[in-house]
Amino acid sequence: MGAMMGGGVGLTIGFIFGSYSILRGGAGPRGFLATLSQYMLGSAASFAFFLSIGSIIRTEDRIPIALQAAQMHLLPPNIAAQPQGAAYATMKARWMMEKQRALSEVESRKAAF
Repeated sequence: MGAMMGGGVGLTIGFIFGSYSILRGGAGPRGFLATLSQYMLGSAASFAFFLSIGSIIRTEDRIPIALQAAQMHLLPPNIAAQPQGAAYATMKARWMMEKQRALSEVESRKAAF
């Protein structure tokens, strides 16, 4: 879907900018139609490429529910989805442990000097 939309947008933009370029600088040795088609196809290919990548990225995380449930079942319990309060409590406990560890390291360095 992204490639088709990108192709349509690219053809339109290529037509606009190609026509402007031809009106401004002339058609060149290849002629009007060959020059305009080169602008249009180049723009269409570029836009189609980038919009198709964007479309793939957006739909990448949409996996079937059964597969998603299997993935959640295989994850360790601390990584699996938890209620918001439990996740907050776990995160706060980890932060406190890290803070205590950092303070103890600082104190041990001070004692060494």
